[in-house]
Amino acid sequence: MTDDGSLPAGGGPALRAEMVFFAHLIMKPLFNTPAELSNGVYKLSNDQYYSWHIGLCSSMAEHGFRKAGAVGSNPSIGFMNLQDKYNSLQQILKELGGVVVAYSGGVDSTFLLKAAVDTLGAESVLACISVGPVEPEGQFERASKIAKSIGAKLKTIEADELSDPNFTANKADRCFHCKSHLCKILLDVAKEQGMKYVIFGTNCDDLGDYRPGNRAIAAFAATSLPLRKQGVFGIRSPLAEAKLSKGDIRQLSRNLGLPTADLPASPCLASRIAYGLEVTEQRLKQIDKAEDFMRSLGFVEFRVRHHDTIARIEVHPQDIVKVTAEPVRSQIVDKMKSLGFKFVTVDLQGFRSGSLNEILSEEEKD
Repeated sequence: MTDDGSLPAGGGPALRAEMVFFAHLIMKPLFNTPAELSNGVYKLSNDQYYSWHIGLCSSMAEHGFRKAGAVGSNPSIGFMNLQDKYNSLQQILKELGGVVVAYSGGVDSTFLLKAAVDTLGAESVLACISVGPVEPEGQFERASKIAKSIGAKLKTIEADELSDPNFTANKADRCFHCKSHLCKILLDVAKEQGMKYVIFGTNCDDLGDYRPGNRAIAAFAATSLPLRKQGVFGIRSPLAEAKLSKGDIRQLSRNLGLPTADLPASPCLASRIAYGLEVTEQRLKQIDKAEDFMRSLGFVEFRVRHHDTIARIEVHPQDIVKVTAEPVRSQIVDKMKSLGFKFVTVDLQGFRSGSLNEILSEEEKD
């Protein structure tokens, strides 16, 4: 759409995605008004918006083609190969024009930033990274170096999550409130910088998981039409729109020589704190120091979950023997207790992303 609400000549993936998306909203409105969002009121859309997107880019569909022998070894969905998806991503970015990238230095946002800079030029891209106690120590420095190597402009923002009681209460919707606040900040930055869109690194696989933060992005994407008159078109998730999965993004990152290609996922430190337990700066520091110590012992993919007086350690099943064998066992126990934990446990199920969500009922997820 143009600024006056009319459709531009031509078309393309970005326009088609936008048309289908808003047609879907007209048929069955799902989200809040901007006023409701600013007042902390929201409606979740668990089986509507995301089930539509999952139908467009489902890993289950890919699995079916692979099982039937219909595709080769390149990551793909149906008969759309990896190069096709990357071409689609570039076309979407070209149609978006100037963009603010929600950047963390992780696998997805780094790849998105690289693709945006390569496609649009550094002058049309601004990376914004949040700094604060919810991020692991050292992450900002590493992310900054990567952004510099890509040639991207980088702006730091203070999200100040701990000032929001909806965040610190640490209920099942914690990420919704955090991401909603971030969306507001980034839209303001886009307006100030003369950029038309804010883009997030949400990928296809993310759409099938319980991620309240993605619902916030979807809600803001649906309610950002008034910003068009101010020159800001809204929020998009180009990786998901281009049907790129996590595996696709890692492979493309290798092809591009990005150092994040095989980087383990590292969500914010608050995601390690058991629901209902208040998010405090002290608890965040406990987790950060505990996980930093685990890395110093050679563990790569793991979590230290905070259950008040209990530290619950998740490592891959093959690493459980290493955790429980001496002298590593004693070293871990001593370190965790020095950080204030009274009990130290090893989860025999092993590492799994989002394990704290396992206790949530379907009602809480809705």
